[in-house]
Amino acid sequence: MNKKLKIGIILFIIVFVGGFFVYAQFYYHAEKTATDYLNGTDNVKVTKISNGLFLDGYGNNTTIIFYPGAKVEYTSYLPLFTDLASKGIDCYLVEMPFNLAFFGINSADGIIENSDYDHYFMAGHSLGGAMASSYVNGTDKNISGLIYLSSHSPKEIHVPVLSIRGTNDGVINLTSYNEAKSLMKNNFTEIIINGGNHAQFGYYGVQSGDGQANITPESQQNQTVDAIMKFISANT
Repeated sequence: MNKKLKIGIILFIIVFVGGFFVYAQFYYHAEKTATDYLNGTDNVKVTKISNGLFLDGYGNNTTIIFYPGAKVEYTSYLPLFTDLASKGIDCYLVEMPFNLAFFGINSADGIIENSDYDHYFMAGHSLGGAMASSYVNGTDKNISGLIYLSSHSPKEIHVPVLSIRGTNDGVINLTSYNEAKSLMKNNFTEIIINGGNHAQFGYYGVQSGDGQANITPESQQNQTVDAIMKFISANT
């Protein structure tokens, strides 16, 4: 390899790595509405773990392991999952490297290996849902079901699936989403929230390209919690 080619490759790597780190510095931060839940509630204890947060309610049989959306601070989803924990479903919110679930697909491994639940459900928002799908397909762990929030799988899924999205979601690719329905080979449940959008599953502000919601985040999240509770009840 000649000297000019070596220098060119080195410069390309420097520019690529530098560009990525600049890109990774810009992400959607959790709003105060979400971070107010960091200290837990009367019914839910929030504990920092090595790769995220554990939300411990009164339940001890079932848990959800959640992968956040791309470039979204994981604490943005605290209100939704605190509500679930208060209803008996413990939850793990995973903090992803660079806020990108692509770099933490197997994050659930350590959680499952260091806990003792009868039922584990994987869940994810947007990119997080796709990466949760990859985890389900690649693991030998017993996963009871998969929950999508404005997401879908690029491959076949053989566990029960709950898919939740809003009618005003401007981010999700509906063509790919609808095509992916045929890849759900087990029980598939779809919930479409009238007036909901992409970002209101969490509290991180307006997402680029998203549609305007016609309902409040509280309404969207309450409907989401109800759907998840019914789905888990039917699959445990």
